[in-house]
Amino acid sequence: MEIKQKTINAHGIKFFAEQDGKEIARAYLYLLYNEHDRPFGLLEDVYVGEAYRSQGLGGKLLKEIIKSAKDNNCYKLVGYSRYGKEKVHGWYLRLGFKDWGKEFRLDFD
Repeated sequence: MEIKQKTINAHGIKFFAEQDGKEIARAYLYLLYNEHDRPFGLLEDVYVGEAYRSQGLGGKLLKEIIKSAKDNNCYKLVGYSRYGKEKVHGWYLRLGFKDWGKEFRLDFD
């Protein structure tokens, strides 16, 4: 049996906040397609500068991403976080995410 390949188009949207011309927060929403009739969203690289944390900026950023995922007809939005980040995990839960599983990762560098 031969394994075949087919290119699937996807695209990403960067959400960010700046202060005095410097990026202080960011997150990416990738819209990915599989065999469902609607895309799913992948939340990636959520970051808020240390001096700007606990001020609601991250929540504002994520609410915009959730809205955009819904506006783009995503059937789900997936995010992940490393072990040991309990404060961040609680934040995701408060925003309506569910602890759904675990990430397996293979780094290439």
